[in-house]
Amino acid sequence: MQQGTDATAPLPAGARNQTEVFAVHGADPEVLAYAMAKYSRSALSMRESLAEISAQRAEQFLNTFYFQYGHRSIADLAHIAMAVERLSLLAAIVLVDEQRWDGQERSTRYQNFLKSGWFFPDFGADSASATLYSDTIERLFGAYARVKDAVFEALRRRVPRPESMKPEAYDRTLKARAFDVARYLLPLATNTSLGQIVNARTLETQVSRLLSHPLAEVRDLGVKLREAATGPAWNVGGQAGRALADKLAAADPALAAEAEALLTREVRTAPTLVKYAQPNDYELLTRDELTAAATELLRDLPIAESPVVDLVERTETLEVELASTLLYSVAHHPYRQIRDLVAALPGSQVSEIVEIGLRHRGRHDEALRAFHAGAALRFDILMDIGGFRDMHRHRRCTQIIQPFTALHGYETPTCGDLGPDVDILIEAYVRADFQSAIDQAHAASSRIAASGAPEAAQSALYLLPLATRIRSLFKMDFAEAQYISELRSGPAGHFSYRRVAWEMFLALQRQHPELARHIRVTDFTQPIDLLQR
Repeated sequence: MQQGTDATAPLPAGARNQTEVFAVHGADPEVLAYAMAKYSRSALSMRESLAEISAQRAEQFLNTFYFQYGHRSIADLAHIAMAVERLSLLAAIVLVDEQRWDGQERSTRYQNFLKSGWFFPDFGADSASATLYSDTIERLFGAYARVKDAVFEALRRRVPRPESMKPEAYDRTLKARAFDVARYLLPLATNTSLGQIVNARTLETQVSRLLSHPLAEVRDLGVKLREAATGPAWNVGGQAGRALADKLAAADPALAAEAEALLTREVRTAPTLVKYAQPNDYELLTRDELTAAATELLRDLPIAESPVVDLVERTETLEVELASTLLYSVAHHPYRQIRDLVAALPGSQVSEIVEIGLRHRGRHDEALRAFHAGAALRFDILMDIGGFRDMHRHRRCTQIIQPFTALHGYETPTCGDLGPDVDILIEAYVRADFQSAIDQAHAASSRIAASGAPEAAQSALYLLPLATRIRSLFKMDFAEAQYISELRSGPAGHFSYRRVAWEMFLALQRQHPELARHIRVTDFTQPIDLLQR
């Protein structure tokens, strides 16, 4: 309290010190978005706004301000929870590739995926490809089961159970470590499930992006997301509401009908904001033109060898970075190799590549993710798809993901990955089983891709196991590099991304030794406690 102030003195006219804070529950997402948007256009309180707003009025408002005037921030206020079940791992990777995304997916580190089932593309009349596809999937799942059991038994032989640890906790922990190895054999066709909570703007963008994808499963997923958002939502309390109405019916039928109407009313989470989502012409046309440009420029350039993590120093102009990133997004070459090639091009040709990335941009389209340029740190990472899926969660950075391919080979875990004293794939029959299954899967994928059937090249990608390497470019600031290095290098993590986090730290240490001193990284090369999760 300031000196000389009388605590009991009346406030000046117009002063209001009684801040009120309350949570809101029970309003439909679009109605709540309208009510919050009204703060900018009305002096009404939230309670007053919600009391007078109906779903119909919300729809009228959103049709005007969202679609006609392009006030897209309004859709940020409508948050929608969705469950997406029995989709392939490949489709899940595409689905969650949003920078504004919150959700959780089934973990390949903690769950047995033998009973998950798998996605089967439409091969039409190509019965040979269909049979090869099914046989390859079954072979991978068979190897998955055998490797899982073999690694678990090897760990039990090498890692004694502490007296303080219950047998069930011991087995559960070692099984999780066994899954760390076995999951490398899961094909991208494997079914998974996930839940997401996104705002309506992100959902609209997500649906449009999925509808623009080359894969039929992903396009169908976009349709289903749009239908789920615009159609009736599943009412968690609906069954209990009907049961209560049945109990009231004997005493007061009118009251029972009123209760049932209230408790089981139909709710549509985003009937207005997502209904117009369509394939994105900007993305479709740009992808085709960029692919053609990259094919022309890189046709005679062999893919250069690269480390697991390459911290590419900043030497190029912003224009060269943009052009390089655009080409990188549709290629398989390392970023450094593409950057050096583009930097040697005439300025007019660099500008032409940048122009490809923008010429088809519509009135309300955000520029492609490749235009998120200028970050201080650029890590070009080549790692297995399984480990990448964990790194994919870091959305505070910009991620440019190259297409799936078998060109980069695959990862084979060694005994050192789970500690120098642990035998996992050291037994010859386990290693041979592991590598044979993946080699055959890559070969089958290539055969199907070359079959000439409709969408054959895309359908063949489902056969790629999670051991297959994928390249991605992570652009970030120092705080995010510090966070990833510290979090992902921890002993409880999967050895794949622990290695990447450690290599990120080492790259930072080479280029910025004074800054690297402040990173609390865990040395990947040191033994860890395998019972710590």
